[in-house]
Amino acid sequence: MITIISGTNRVGSNSLKVAKIYEAALKKQGKACQVLSLEELDMSVRNDAFESAEEKYLKAASSFVIVMPEYNGSFPGILKLMIDNSTIAPCWNNKKVLLAGVSTGRAGNLRGMEHLTGCLLHVKMLIHYNRLPLSMVHTFFDEAGTANDTLTSLIEQHSNEFVDF
Repeated sequence: MITIISGTNRVGSNSLKVAKIYEAALKKQGKACQVLSLEELDMSVRNDAFESAEEKYLKAASSFVIVMPEYNGSFPGILKLMIDNSTIAPCWNNKKVLLAGVSTGRAGNLRGMEHLTGCLLHVKMLIHYNRLPLSMVHTFFDEAGTANDTLTSLIEQHSNEFVDF
């Protein structure tokens, strides 16, 4: 099972839109996957709801795709809180991860992906070498929120590489 994490708790985020495109691309390849949206749960407190999500989305996953926006030159604190509140070894150790950064600016959250890479290496994750920075992410969607072919193609290629990793 691949868990795709939309790494922000902001409602209606571009990260969640991109995460759902990863889900479609992986399902197209016949992979079992699920999306964990951090806007659905309070990941800052370890309680029954957190532990239930941990079992379903983190411990059950063999690998991850993390889609995260750029917050103040890094990644969202809620994503870090989720990692910090989780049971590290069964959730993260020796599992593969693919990173995608989204921003409305020009760098596609390169710095945030680098920051998160350090954290993920610390919890003994295997990080795919190709991290996808999606700059000016809002320009990939039309007014109805539908992604254009360029974005879909980029994500399909990126997920294909990950499946072979």
